[in-house]
Amino acid sequence: MPVIVTAAQLRSVLGVSSSLYNDSALNEYIDAAEDAIGDFLTQHSVAIVAHEAKDNVITVYTDRPHQFYVGQVLNVTETHGHGYSGQKTVLTVLDDYSFTFTGGNQQNPVADVVKHVVIPNGKAVAQGQGLDYYAALPAVEKAVLALAVEIFQAILTQGGTAQALDYTPSPYRLGRTLLYKVTGMISKYLDERGMVG
Repeated sequence: MPVIVTAAQLRSVLGVSSSLYNDSALNEYIDAAEDAIGDFLTQHSVAIVAHEAKDNVITVYTDRPHQFYVGQVLNVTETHGHGYSGQKTVLTVLDDYSFTFTGGNQQNPVADVVKHVVIPNGKAVAQGQGLDYYAALPAVEKAVLALAVEIFQAILTQGGTAQALDYTPSPYRLGRTLLYKVTGMISKYLDERGMVG
């Protein structure tokens, strides 16, 4: 579900009608853009690299120190069918790289699962300190909107290429430089932990 840009905003920029592209169709483009840009922004979040479940308590292992505390509410996503994505409260902090939360309820407990790697990684974000923190910042909103437009047009254009005014095609629109087009707008919000060199 989009947090920063609405389907109405994207529809207005694209100049398409709601009968042609409904909100759910446009939300997919916005979600992809927010997900791509969100990885570059400073957030109180960590990747879930492994997890296990025993007696309805899930133990999560992270890729870097998580800095979560007991009682903190997290949004856990992308745990790949194990049934515990959603809002969770930290039950115990085992160390800097692992913590626990309750899996389900008494009527519907989570099945025991041995420790295993999660590929692709899941994600745990402190409530109120994820993408929603950036919702009111115009620079981030415009960057997400620009990226959503690029994704929309790349999927609908023949061959996924852009065409210049002189009719020469440029490389694939969703190439590796796509995010660099908007990095300048979000530069002061970039997460230095994601930068190398």
